[in-house]
Amino acid sequence: MKTAIVTGAGGFIGGALTELLLNKGVTVYGVDISERALARHSGKANFHPVVADFTKYDHLHEMICDDVDVFYHFAWQGVFGEPFKDYRLQLSNAASAGDAITEAVQIGCKKFVFAGTYNEIEVADHLDMSGQSPRYTCIYSAAKTAAEIVCKTIAANSGIEYSAGLTAMSYGQNNRSMMLANVVLKQLVRGESPRLIEGNIPYDFIYIDDIARAFYAIGERGVHLRSYYVGHRTLRTFRAYVTDIGQIVAPGVPLLFGAYPDDNSSRNYSKIDLDALYRDTGFECTADFRESILKTAAWVKENL
Repeated sequence: MKTAIVTGAGGFIGGALTELLLNKGVTVYGVDISERALARHSGKANFHPVVADFTKYDHLHEMICDDVDVFYHFAWQGVFGEPFKDYRLQLSNAASAGDAITEAVQIGCKKFVFAGTYNEIEVADHLDMSGQSPRYTCIYSAAKTAAEIVCKTIAANSGIEYSAGLTAMSYGQNNRSMMLANVVLKQLVRGESPRLIEGNIPYDFIYIDDIARAFYAIGERGVHLRSYYVGHRTLRTFRAYVTDIGQIVAPGVPLLFGAYPDDNSSRNYSKIDLDALYRDTGFECTADFRESILKTAAWVKENL
């Protein structure tokens, strides 16, 4: 890979991938809504900022005139909190993903990589009429699923390769959202006891450095029209993960498991091929859990 486009280049995952690509000598056109969002990459000769929100995506082919190998699409509005529930906002994201791959085709990109979520599996369960009551997360996940279908269809009929990464629960520096990992870490660094589910369900946490490496591998070697689980090949329980986090960050603080019941409908890992990304690209998570949690906790303490 010599040249890439990354939307959401100022965000958590898009920003981490952009840094990885730049360090590998890849020329990156980083797309985000403002110069401020892209400032973390300024000063690097192989970085080209492109300021554009979704309303300007149909002009990307006018802003980027280069031989582009991979177009990575991370930009997405409302990834936690109340916007998670905003179905109009979430569905507009799916439409913007269609705009992104349409522009990728017009630019002449060889490949389009979409950033999905492992919660798309939950939506698939509901479409199978599982009978379970859907969570609000399903609005976000349904929009991601719709975006995948739209992008795959356009790719299959437009001569551009397509792959996707379905990311597990992520954590790491520069994540300013109040997603679960940050909520737990913020409470622990303050000496507060987090109220948690029982925790006997299978779960996965993946560090940002591993996520960036995974998407690089997908861009380089991902198979056409295949969506990959981005996470560990061997799962643990939520309780086991959070118990270790507690021992690493605040060993004297009690963890209040059982404050909420487990929701077994939300993570049906039986439908996920945990080994597909390894088989096709050789990618494996390598981050040291203790070291990565300490780095993340230190960042959370200073920034959230």
